Amino acid sequence: MHENRTLMSQNLGQNLDFPAHVNRASTTAFKAKSFIATQQPSEVLICFSHLRWNFVYQRPQHLMTRFASQYKVLYVEEHVYIDEHRSYVAVEEVKNDIFVLVPHISTIHDKNTQNAILFDLLQDFLEKNNYYTSIKWYLTPMMLQWSKPMLCNITIYDCMDELSAFKYAPSELKQLEEELIQQADLVFTGGASLYKIKSACHNDTHLFPSSVDVDHFLTSRGSLDAPIDQKYISGPRIGFYGVLDERLDIKLLKALALCKSDWNFIIIGPVVKIDINDLPQLPNIHYLGAKTYEELPYYLSGWDVAFIPFAINESTKFISPTKTPEYLAAGRPVVSTPIADIVSTYQDCEIVHIVDAADLPAFIQGIERALEDSKDKQKIYQAAESVLQNMSWDKTFLDMHNLILAKQQKEANNVE
Repeated sequence: MHENRTLMSQNLGQNLDFPAHVNRASTTAFKAKSFIATQQPSEVLICFSHLRWNFVYQRPQHLMTRFASQYKVLYVEEHVYIDEHRSYVAVEEVKNDIFVLVPHISTIHDKNTQNAILFDLLQDFLEKNNYYTSIKWYLTPMMLQWSKPMLCNITIYDCMDELSAFKYAPSELKQLEEELIQQADLVFTGGASLYKIKSACHNDTHLFPSSVDVDHFLTSRGSLDAPIDQKYISGPRIGFYGVLDERLDIKLLKALALCKSDWNFIIIGPVVKIDINDLPQLPNIHYLGAKTYEELPYYLSGWDVAFIPFAINESTKFISPTKTPEYLAAGRPVVSTPIADIVSTYQDCEIVHIVDAADLPAFIQGIERALEDSKDKQKIYQAAESVLQNMSWDKTFLDMHNLILAKQQKEANNVE
């Protein structure tokens, strides 16, 4: 079976609408340590991602780290343009059996030529290292336009966000998503709202909402050394971490800070797609920048309340914030705007206060109730445990893997 697939892969590029003049032999180079091909083909999972591995540690990293126990994982990031006449793929092993691949291509090429080069860079990398693609895992439909002909056992679309609703979404994204859903063997969704719309498009769609590594955040319940940039900020501390983009309700944040000058709002995360100058600048709003996943418990440990000041708009309509269970695992009461998936999952949790951002007095009251909650650690821990008892990335991985194995077995039986 592997031999047949390898022979077929040598001619795959002929099925693409690629320019005939592309000299494939000249496009391939690898900036990395030497890879030694094994005697037997190694099964790989190729994850096509719109998110950089080292950007924010979230769903892709949690899942791929666990899938690396079963496969070599090639995490393919979006390509980078360079002002050179050559193309290459930079390779870095970020964890055992997880390799991040970043294609670098010249700016001089047109779209079709770019797609041809991207395909060949990855195909040549696979063949040179005797890698056999077991799973193609798509986090973005955009990479389908050049990776579509690659052979594999199973194709998965892990839809963690409605990317077409995000700011600056490519115009062709919706069409490519429709094509990806048609090709996918399994569709996973990152929240209940997404599941409702994607399950109508694919009859093998499964809900896998945001989960949590409880042990990682449990340390926040103890006494941890205060980070130097938070150490001298007085309480009460109301904190948020995440990407600062069009989902952040800037007006709400500013209004809260103006009304409650004795509260300190700690905002952690990189600024993306919005002008940093649009963020409200007030003495009691502290922007501490991006932090690593390992650092987050140290910051959470010093917060009285965690909040989710998301705007209610198209970009937040289908999101299922991973930070919600992380806040709870850290033993912090939560105040959030009424994001649909937060409402459906946490509306009965007594330490999650969901309030309409348009009602500023009510939102302030929600934070005041959460501050009262923070004084009763036993109440917080019990409420959090009741919500989190069936949530873990380990369980999500196992459930996903079982579906994959069952699908592969079914396909194998059909072939026989």
